[in-house]
Amino acid sequence: MLEPELPDRACALFFDFDGTLVDLAPRPSAVHVVADVPALLAQLSAAFCGAVAVVSGRPLAEIDHFLRPVTLPAAGVHGVERRRSDGRVSRLDCSELHEAATGIQALCQRHPALIMEAKPGAMALHYRQAPELEAECLAAMSDALARVQGMDLMRGKRVVELKPSNAGKGHAVRAFMDETPFQRRQPWFFGDDVTDEAAFEAVQALGGVSVKIGEGDTGASHRLTDPAALHGWMRRLAARLGSTRARGESV
Repeated sequence: MLEPELPDRACALFFDFDGTLVDLAPRPSAVHVVADVPALLAQLSAAFCGAVAVVSGRPLAEIDHFLRPVTLPAAGVHGVERRRSDGRVSRLDCSELHEAATGIQALCQRHPALIMEAKPGAMALHYRQAPELEAECLAAMSDALARVQGMDLMRGKRVVELKPSNAGKGHAVRAFMDETPFQRRQPWFFGDDVTDEAAFEAVQALGGVSVKIGEGDTGASHRLTDPAALHGWMRRLAARLGSTRARGESV
């Protein structure tokens, strides 16, 4: 599968966070953001007139925390929360998950290596530190799904999650593409997980480019080996756009 070429200025860039902008960590709170990544995102956002966004399973507050001081348009919790380029935030109405969480909490008490992550309108169970418990985690989350309305069960890299049925990264990308400054641009999406496949499908349907980060089956058209390779690609793109701007050329 081909590595992506550097795009021109008539593009919009969308980045997943975990496994894409940063390497996965044993715990969601333990990820490390490479020092120049926030500045690179800011540079690219300026070069693309604000058409750069983060689309993640994390809540907006966590995205902002890790990328501070940069604040970008972003979709959090797979699109449950979405901040537009003008700063306005919209949120989907979601089911209450308190009753569903009871069994998950009990499982985590029995197995301290498991991590239950409560998000706005969603809930994730991480088993990165206990992959042998995958079947138990899936059974517990399936039981939780049966207790709520309007939710779907979604699997990722050693995580299983309940999210609203009407939320998804593909929906989030399409919503951004209907708004300024993303309109009439070619969308590019960078992601690493099965949760990003809907976004890959959405951008390809819009004539865009999808880039898988890492190994695994995918519907994406291009691939980069890991987040470090993506960082290198971003640095090359920022340097190219900066040099052409200095010469007064368009790209």
